[in-house]
Amino acid sequence: MTANLFMDSSSQNSNSPTSNQVDASLQSALPPIPSSLNPTAARHSNLNPNIVQNPTSDANSVHDHFLFVAIPKGKRRGRPQNLTPHQNHVRLSSLSLNSGVSTTGASLEGSSSGQVNRTRLHSRGNLASKKHGSSSNYATPAKKSVDDMSDEIIVINKDATAEALTALTSGFPADSLTDEEIDYGVVSVVGGIEQVNYILIRNHIITKWRENVSSWITKEMFVDIVPKHCGALLDRAYGYLVTHGYINFGVAPGIKERILVDPKQPSVIVVGAGLAGLAAARQLMAFGFKVTVLEGRKRAGGRVYTKKLEGNNRVAAVDLGGSVLTGTLGNPLGILARQLSFSLHKVRDKCPLYRLDGTPVDPVSDRKVEAGFNQLLDKLSKNRQLMGEVSQDVSLGAALETFRDPLDEEEMNLFNWHLANLEYANASLLSRLSLAFWDQDDPYDMGGDHCFLPGGNGRLVQALLENVTIHYDKIVQAIRYGSDGVQVVVGGGQVYEGDMVLCTVPLGVLKSRSIEFIPELPQRKLDAIRRLGFGLLNKVALLFPHAFWGTDLDTFGHLSDHPSRRGEFFLFYSYATVAGGPLLIALVAGEAAYRFETADPTDSVQRVLRILRDIYEPQGIEVPDPIQTVCTRWGGDPLSCGSYSNVSVGASGDDYDILAESVGDGRLFFAGEATNRRYPATMHGALLSGFREAANMAQYTKVRASKIKAEKIPSQNAHTCASILADLFRQPDVEFGSFALLFSRKNADPMAILRVTFGGHRKKPDQQFSNKLLFEQLHSHFNQQQEFHVYTLLPKQQALELRELRGGDETRLNYLEKVGVKLIGRKGLGPSADSIIASVKAERSSRRRSRNRNPSLSGMPKPRVAATNPRQIRLKLYDTTTTYFPAQAKISKVKLAAVAVLQSLGYWSIVMAQILE
Repeated sequence: MTANLFMDSSSQNSNSPTSNQVDASLQSALPPIPSSLNPTAARHSNLNPNIVQNPTSDANSVHDHFLFVAIPKGKRRGRPQNLTPHQNHVRLSSLSLNSGVSTTGASLEGSSSGQVNRTRLHSRGNLASKKHGSSSNYATPAKKSVDDMSDEIIVINKDATAEALTALTSGFPADSLTDEEIDYGVVSVVGGIEQVNYILIRNHIITKWRENVSSWITKEMFVDIVPKHCGALLDRAYGYLVTHGYINFGVAPGIKERILVDPKQPSVIVVGAGLAGLAAARQLMAFGFKVTVLEGRKRAGGRVYTKKLEGNNRVAAVDLGGSVLTGTLGNPLGILARQLSFSLHKVRDKCPLYRLDGTPVDPVSDRKVEAGFNQLLDKLSKNRQLMGEVSQDVSLGAALETFRDPLDEEEMNLFNWHLANLEYANASLLSRLSLAFWDQDDPYDMGGDHCFLPGGNGRLVQALLENVTIHYDKIVQAIRYGSDGVQVVVGGGQVYEGDMVLCTVPLGVLKSRSIEFIPELPQRKLDAIRRLGFGLLNKVALLFPHAFWGTDLDTFGHLSDHPSRRGEFFLFYSYATVAGGPLLIALVAGEAAYRFETADPTDSVQRVLRILRDIYEPQGIEVPDPIQTVCTRWGGDPLSCGSYSNVSVGASGDDYDILAESVGDGRLFFAGEATNRRYPATMHGALLSGFREAANMAQYTKVRASKIKAEKIPSQNAHTCASILADLFRQPDVEFGSFALLFSRKNADPMAILRVTFGGHRKKPDQQFSNKLLFEQLHSHFNQQQEFHVYTLLPKQQALELRELRGGDETRLNYLEKVGVKLIGRKGLGPSADSIIASVKAERSSRRRSRNRNPSLSGMPKPRVAATNPRQIRLKLYDTTTTYFPAQAKISKVKLAAVAVLQSLGYWSIVMAQILE
């Protein structure tokens, strides 16, 4: 079982008795600038394996034979367990391509369980024969021109399958491009022979660097291997891998010497010296940027914190924060350990469980409940697919409680232990986790063993901070950003200025609003911050005179007799073989983790000792008093406000992507584990997010240097498309009742944008289902009406006169009907509204810059008129060409999902609105 291998984070409460430049310049390493660009928008559309059946397309795939690779099930298990191929695997296209060999298809699909991403293979036909004729044409090719040669699959290495596997462990799909690669422009056309050749080149470069991760590989090393007609693909593959931190990264001497001593690029401020901040700082320094890191603590590492415990000639290093390296095959932290010649300790499989009285749990009962628990998760994964989007409003906890089988007392205690382990893996109460998306990142789990780093992960932090300029004790209070640069204000009023700023603070800090962003973050990002969960895990670390528990196991568990206490000291980690001394850690998860924050540390330690003595003293083993103990309280730490992120009810993997997006036209960037959709809640996820944002900042720098404005890539959903208008309407120029106005104050444009807001109320759930939380949440899904908006363009004077009408919203709607005004969806506004939006946005940006230069002129916020509660409205909805709703219908009877879709597409108008008496 492996759920315990996710990042856990804590703070403490102690209780004791120059040289060379980068091989390719920044400009040449970056891709050509497209006409529209938002390099930080992580567009992982359709990546949720629980809802979408196939994240790859026919065009974006390359295929052949199969290779089975074990991949761990990420978030369901808390005890290490050996995996067999039938449990969990990926079928990898072998890519053993010769010039006469055709390729067949492998597509990545989400499994029915949602716990593992099994690769199922479907014949897609021969890519070459689809576009270029029969594969037999390649068996004995005649002499060809360069253009003809570009239609051939190249041969770089006969063992392309192994290289594809190496790329897979690095986070690349087995047979397709990532969204980042597509945005970078690695191929001219997605799909086809060019993409096949690019993937082969990419995989070969990654493999060669992995053979010696302490060396710096250059593009010239591959010139004689890659055919000349594929030179452009080599340039793009090498440039992409270097800038995005897939090769030539780390702390080896051969890598460190590439950091520029004399920075040539603009200055960057990095907020936070955790793994994300340090990774970004080192990468940006290698690109030639001047980097300053601001850290609120007196140490680096953030939620990765190794503390030394000592006394009575005993010394041990304990990880009070992130502790386990998950999936070391492709884990970049494992690569850092290799570069530093650090050994790793595999977390062993043995994990016995003990009852409340300390007696061992019967192994047969243990296996039975464990199997039933995993079968239940599989069943829920299938059910949520049948439920569709309804599952987004249901908690995992409610579903588990509803669909579980009846259990006797001991089986229930065992079942609760697995629930506690699930709460540990996700740092959340199960009642808050989304049934639909709680495990959305499982398909991207890195293969390999899960390991401890002897001496603690702080050793990696110390290596990463070398030569990085860090200012400690600098608690950031405000971040100002605009077209002319950024300012970061820290405690005491000191101001740091730069061209760009990277914010890597934990999601909990963003939720606390302790940092003021000027201007305010877009509503889209604020909503994502609100929706995502950020939970809690705590620890008790105990240094003993000797390891009385033995050194033949790394974990053991303890049961509880009540659901509210199931996470209290439910799992113990033995660090005796890796900490340098006899160290034991007890984990506190779920509800117990929150109570633990306010508990007396002495009482907590005594409860842990009582559990240990109940287990070992009946075996004739004396449990001595500890030499030193530490109790963590991550929730009360203002610089973390919790442990790590999760997908709560109402959130999805999209919210990680939204949190990762830059704002302010490439001035303010975000990194950290909560911005990494594929690897959230992990240490390597934080590190990789830092590499990602370093590449994005470099790209924006190139955009500005070329004097080409970076434009946002259109989103795949209406939520993104409406974000600009929604942000402007957060502070409308005029607001009355359910009506709001936007108009230019300086521009001569006589028109204004009018928005009307409709909404509803949540109905109480039927009493017959009150005993089942699941049915309450299902009922809530179908009955809760969310507000939605319709718009129109009006002459500014007419719009202002509308405000003066007596009789409230009813009179105003009747007036609009009489004068023939149509209320339409946002997209129905057309280009006429674009100039108004542009003018309003420009004026507000100008006012913000003026206020930033003279803070005393900022003034008080404009008072807003309280919106009246909308009464029930009868609407007649129709499309301009096709009538979708020919008859009048009460809005409460119209499904909001359909309304939202029609509104976003601009297909409908409201031509009649009458208040029902």
